[in-house]
Amino acid sequence: MNKKVLSTIFKQIVCIFLSLIVLMPFYLVVVNSFKTKSEAARMSLRLPTEWVFTNYTDVIKKANLVQGFANSLLYALVATVIGVTVCAMAAFVLSRSRTKFNNFIYYFFITGLFFPVNYVTLVRVFKWLHLTNTRFGIILVFTSAMIPFCVFTIYSFVETVPREMDEAAIIDGASPFRMFFAIIFPMLKPTIVTCFILQFMGVWNDFLTPLYLSSKSELFPMTMAVYQFFGRNQSYWNFVFADIVLTVIPVVIIYFIGQRYLLEGTTSGSVKG
Repeated sequence: MNKKVLSTIFKQIVCIFLSLIVLMPFYLVVVNSFKTKSEAARMSLRLPTEWVFTNYTDVIKKANLVQGFANSLLYALVATVIGVTVCAMAAFVLSRSRTKFNNFIYYFFITGLFFPVNYVTLVRVFKWLHLTNTRFGIILVFTSAMIPFCVFTIYSFVETVPREMDEAAIIDGASPFRMFFAIIFPMLKPTIVTCFILQFMGVWNDFLTPLYLSSKSELFPMTMAVYQFFGRNQSYWNFVFADIVLTVIPVVIIYFIGQRYLLEGTTSGSVKG
């Protein structure tokens, strides 16, 4: 065999090995979620000797996952829809009208990519505004947290949309809002879907924000429900694994629905901008 074939085989082996490293924990969690308590405690990679499907129904009842799922869906869906839509509008204006003030606003947004959230200050501000332990407050934080990334991503993509489209819409008498949502917004679909998926996943998996901003169990999302359930059932690994699987399923579904837009959305606009 020549060097090219050997190189290809070596690369394939490395890719398979790296894939196994990533997939093995998922396999471990899924397999053990169908085992009995004693068998799941061993955390082996073997298939269950007895498949226990009732683990999932028991977890849903004991961990109050229905409430947690509803909260996570509310936070992720509302925050992402509002955040991505507003960021798309802001990115369009900042990209099309590059005044000194708009450039300052754009770079001000971008600085948010480099600074972590200061939860101590955030909690104090929320207490002063009486937003602690409210769904509105949690959604507000999630929405504002996605502004830097979404504006940065969509800003570059807007440059790939010809300005002639704007001019044609204005000549036809379209208002600014109609022009944006009827013409520009559909053309931003790849990057919009990319931002939506990434931000939805980020909000769904966020643990610290609800931990700091809520102390009422009825406000807890899925991540907090899993945390609480694990604290009460540390010896019931079959339930813990089933709880984790139920938490991950919505994110996996969202990812597979929009995965074909991810590559296009992250690469388009990389040349211009």
